[in-house]
Amino acid sequence: MDTSKIDSSLWGRNDYPWDKYFSNNADDSVLNWKPSGAEPDMQSPAVRTKMNAMLGKIAVVIPPELEEKMKNNTELAQKVMERVDSFLLANSTPGENEGFLMTFDENGEINHACVVGQLKFTVSSSEFVEARRAREAKHAEYERLAEEAVLKRRLMEQEADKRYYKDSMTKKAVSIAAYEAAGILK
Repeated sequence: MDTSKIDSSLWGRNDYPWDKYFSNNADDSVLNWKPSGAEPDMQSPAVRTKMNAMLGKIAVVIPPELEEKMKNNTELAQKVMERVDSFLLANSTPGENEGFLMTFDENGEINHACVVGQLKFTVSSSEFVEARRAREAKHAEYERLAEEAVLKRRLMEQEADKRYYKDSMTKKAVSIAAYEAAGILK
């Protein structure tokens, strides 16, 4: 099922049929879903019932193009599974009964996500995922800069040690020569 064409504003509505993704007979009707009226309140019985039906479940939606790529590329399949694991780890609350829905694009990137819990409800669209990717990239850049700074500091320390060693060897050589010239060392 290719969810890349789902409008982010629809995905974020309280009445979007996320619960359909958790059933064994999910069909393409969720891809063409349109709201029938005003957005219901988060606390409305219909929304709460839908969210409660998702608790304790995980749904991962892979489009056919990505599925085909994953069959032929185990490295890509591993990356997709790592993204699933990373998303679950980053968005789960220990001890809370939660439900997770992730949809992927044809390149193996999360394009929509939904997390429900008894006390929370989080919907994210591709903009959220892009912002998260940007934060992760910035974090990776800071890590790289910190590592680079450590290496520079070590090189500077090594250079300082070399200069100290050369200076002390020169001073010893001068001292030895002076002692020999004074007749102290023979």
